[in-house]
Amino acid sequence: MSEPETVLVELDQGVLRLTLNRPDKLNSFTPEMHMALRAQLTRAHDDDDIRAVLLTGAGRGFCAGQDLGDRDPRKGGPAPDLGATLEQYYNPNLRLIRNLAKPVVCAVNGVAAGAGANLALACDIVLAARSARFIQSFARIGLIPDAGGSWSLPRILGEPRAKALALLAEPVGAEQAEAWGMIWRAVDDADLDAEALAIARQLAAGPTLGLGLTKQLIQDAAGRDLDAQLDAERDAQQQAGRSADYAEGVTAFLEKRQARFTGR
Repeated sequence: MSEPETVLVELDQGVLRLTLNRPDKLNSFTPEMHMALRAQLTRAHDDDDIRAVLLTGAGRGFCAGQDLGDRDPRKGGPAPDLGATLEQYYNPNLRLIRNLAKPVVCAVNGVAAGAGANLALACDIVLAARSARFIQSFARIGLIPDAGGSWSLPRILGEPRAKALALLAEPVGAEQAEAWGMIWRAVDDADLDAEALAIARQLAAGPTLGLGLTKQLIQDAAGRDLDAQLDAERDAQQQAGRSADYAEGVTAFLEKRQARFTGR
């Protein structure tokens, strides 16, 4: 019997839906899952028919981070090179999400722990079921926040809260995460999938070039002063203003109708 797919894939109405699929292990990461996710994120970069990505998990959890089943120190042998694990598996996928010139929506359907929490926080719009929890669980096993956590947490929450979450490894519920600005919205569990899909479809029907440029400008703003950001806005607006979507948007406005963007 063949092994089940570790990432389920569906493309519909411009939305590439990626579902982490190891529900019996709370969708914790294995090398196979990393590579399956990387292949689809790379596809999203290259395929013009993909205009938004929706990332979620199967079963009762979003992602519990690394599968520690093959890291049991009681089995003996040398200590694992976790830096190599990050360089080979986690970091490429985080970079693909952040550098993708298309929106990435994340639907956190349950626990998001360790690298799973930080994978979610790397996405552009994050919704979470009210039962979901975000846990920076690294301190519980003597590690540091990875998968971009040490970068994203202080930017999202500020240094005091970022330190407390990382050092204490206390769970944050979805409603608290919304109140703190960690995520866009907490929704009823039964409504999560429909709301996340509606947002992803809205984005997929939008002006893809302009949305991608907007994403990049906002991500890059923290590393620039105002003058540099104004220059970046100028260059991006010049590019967006030459797009077919801009022409369609203005025409639709003048004709008092809904714009029909093509992503070009």
